[in-house]
Amino acid sequence: MDTKHIHISDYNYDLPDSRIAKFPLKERDHSKLLIYDHGTVSEDIFYNLPQHLPAGALMVFNNTRVIQARMHFRKETGALIEVFLMEPAEPADYEQMFQTTGKCSWLCMVGNLKKWKEGTLHRDFEIKGHKLTLNATMDRSRTAEKSGGTNYWVDFEWDNDQVNFADILEAVGELPIPPYLNRETQESDKTTYQTVYSKIKGSVAAPTAGLHFTDRVLRDVDAHGIIRDEVTLHVGAGTFKPVKSEEIEGHNMHTEYIVVHRHTFEHLLEHQCRAIAVGTTSVRTLESLYYMGVKALTHPDISEEELHVNQWEPYDLPHDEQGLVIVDGNSVTVEQSIRALLDYLDRDGLEALHSSTQIIIAPGYTYKIVKMLITNFHQPQSTLLLLVSAFLHGDWRKVYDYALSHDFRFLSYGDSSLLKV
Repeated sequence: MDTKHIHISDYNYDLPDSRIAKFPLKERDHSKLLIYDHGTVSEDIFYNLPQHLPAGALMVFNNTRVIQARMHFRKETGALIEVFLMEPAEPADYEQMFQTTGKCSWLCMVGNLKKWKEGTLHRDFEIKGHKLTLNATMDRSRTAEKSGGTNYWVDFEWDNDQVNFADILEAVGELPIPPYLNRETQESDKTTYQTVYSKIKGSVAAPTAGLHFTDRVLRDVDAHGIIRDEVTLHVGAGTFKPVKSEEIEGHNMHTEYIVVHRHTFEHLLEHQCRAIAVGTTSVRTLESLYYMGVKALTHPDISEEELHVNQWEPYDLPHDEQGLVIVDGNSVTVEQSIRALLDYLDRDGLEALHSSTQIIIAPGYTYKIVKMLITNFHQPQSTLLLLVSAFLHGDWRKVYDYALSHDFRFLSYGDSSLLKV
């Protein structure tokens, strides 16, 4: 299959607005669970998920936490400007960014941009009884240099060195819920739009397959002898970006930043490099590792930044019938690739790999690591639906027809599925 020339219109289906879950269920683990087992479809309740998983398997979660990334400033003219944080610029490291004091810079989407041609925006507020002013200034020269104009470079400054940027977002930021919910963020979303195991701040959208898990389900997962591990992929707003080109070659995937610790590589090797992925973000992280490992194997001195996986890399590299990359006439196995990354960490004395990916997974892609997938039901004509179709070897309509005809709820706050192939 020529993946680049897939017509996105072949991945369309009718999704009535009434089927989009606007709010989560009162008990998150009471959502419905569709089970696709090698072509057979059935259903259960999510809290029974562990009963459908093989004992001893490795299950990988994305532990990212959604930040309150949306801020509003009102100009003296009365115009309301929305500044939506997309990616840290200075400092570029997420952990450093949230601890920084005094000033920082982000690449942002700007709402009502035409009303903010120049000048500095101000917002006065209180934190822990201290009054302070947050200033926001757009740097158009650095915008063009850094992002080509899609996002805007915004410098933030505030007049209290005792307050870090995480404190500021907690005080004035709003949680960004998906645009297709067509409603304002509510106080309850601060809890329900986070997974119970979220830890590392950085996402502007939740890894929604994980929203169904409760502490009770996680304990049951453990009781079934399933090994849990966590990676971090900070989800960008690009996850909602529709495919507008007729062929998917015209769609540019957004860059997402990942962190994978040494213990994850060790667990993968202990489990024959096979894993159950919780959500499409865990899929993109795990599958990107194979291509990063190929680079580390062939270029041991490569930097973490250069391990970045480009959008079409998996399709452009020479590969065998199993989808394994061919180097010097030999196929690179998944185990060789993961060992190369572990060696890379050892050589540089690192506990975790920090890199990024733009991988697009679509029909024609051969999965290397993910053998089972837990995921919600995705928008028509989306890259996430392409990812699911690739996993199901094109059998996605069977799953979606069943879900639509059996009263499943769709999208971020909707029901879940367990896919086995």
